[in-house]
Amino acid sequence: MDFVIDSPPPELRHEYHQSMVDRMKDKVDKSVFWSKLLGIVMQQGQKDMVDFFDLLLSPASKILNNWFEGDVLKATLATDAVIGTMAGVHTPGSGYVLLHHVMGETGGQRGVWAYVEGGMGSVSSAISKAALEAGVKIVTNAEVSQILVHPTSGRVQGVALADGTEVPASIVLSNATPYKTFVDLVPANVLPYDFLSAIRTADYSSATTKINVAVDRLPQFSCCKDFNPEGGPEHMGTIHIGSESMEEIDLAYREAANGVSSTRPVIEMTIPSVLDKTISPPGQHVINLFVQYTPYKLSEGSWKDSSVRKSFAERCFSLIDEYALGFSSSVVGYDMLTPPDLEREFGLTGGNIFHGAMGLDSLFLMRPAKGWSDYRTPVKGLYLCGSGAHPGGGVMGAPGRNAASVVLEDFRTK
Repeated sequence: MDFVIDSPPPELRHEYHQSMVDRMKDKVDKSVFWSKLLGIVMQQGQKDMVDFFDLLLSPASKILNNWFEGDVLKATLATDAVIGTMAGVHTPGSGYVLLHHVMGETGGQRGVWAYVEGGMGSVSSAISKAALEAGVKIVTNAEVSQILVHPTSGRVQGVALADGTEVPASIVLSNATPYKTFVDLVPANVLPYDFLSAIRTADYSSATTKINVAVDRLPQFSCCKDFNPEGGPEHMGTIHIGSESMEEIDLAYREAANGVSSTRPVIEMTIPSVLDKTISPPGQHVINLFVQYTPYKLSEGSWKDSSVRKSFAERCFSLIDEYALGFSSSVVGYDMLTPPDLEREFGLTGGNIFHGAMGLDSLFLMRPAKGWSDYRTPVKGLYLCGSGAHPGGGVMGAPGRNAASVVLEDFRTK
């Protein structure tokens, strides 16, 4: 998987006026990719490859039932198969989503996650610092209203900002969702009908709500005998609430599929301030709740209704109370981001944190649309570099890194 994830997909080139030399080079490059991939497959052997395809195609419940016995353990692992998706543990292909979340590497260790000191914004800060040192000019608080395209050549010319300023550029990379990029920002009648139709009909459904909570003390879990007010091992990992069996997760999913926020939400809790003292005042803590399932559109009521929002947040806190008595009373304040909030605040179409579903029909050569998986787009000079491109979502930077390599290749060729 590392090789596939770290490589631009071997897409068919769309330039029909290439020279014979360029066409030959393109064929050689694709032959090298497929040859290397075939070599990796041959190394695995037929049995391992059959197991691998079983993992890709199967529902997570089948994979986990084959490998594990305990309901709590299976449910704990199953959350990685549904996180960020409007899917259940019995959904075919959810086995790949599970793999996608556990195959990562941090600090040379496989299958682990890490906290970022100072919060996730520190990642953006580190990237911006490196960019500034390299001579990049960064403009913030400058909303892009349109991608400028030459009416005759169909080539990108830059971007127009909401305040009317135009920024000329021969190359534009979009880190927005495919829908935001091609439906909202590219002018009408520029894109081919088939391409635009594929972008419009892609699955952007979401079931994720993020609740950031400030508390005046750490939760004391009833299952832990010893309690350290400064934080013990039970506070340092990912804490799973309300998902003691895969059937409990599936019930929560089925409620959301009918437009009802889950009666017993599936909650992943992390407490980064136990390890990172820079993000909270002394004696107080920051708790992140990654909650499912919350449909984008409720069958009754609306996320715009403050009473609906408050009721759901309190439902989550009450559920945590079952495992850590008194949690609700420790809450100093909270900020809740439902799917519509995620769409409005961050431009995540449908509130989908992956810029589009990670189903098998929307991965690799199919992401974001069939025939356009190599970060290039029908608009010459416009590239897609976010999670809506191969290999999808997750904090790994692979889409951007791969897109950059394609842009540099095109720039050198030009």
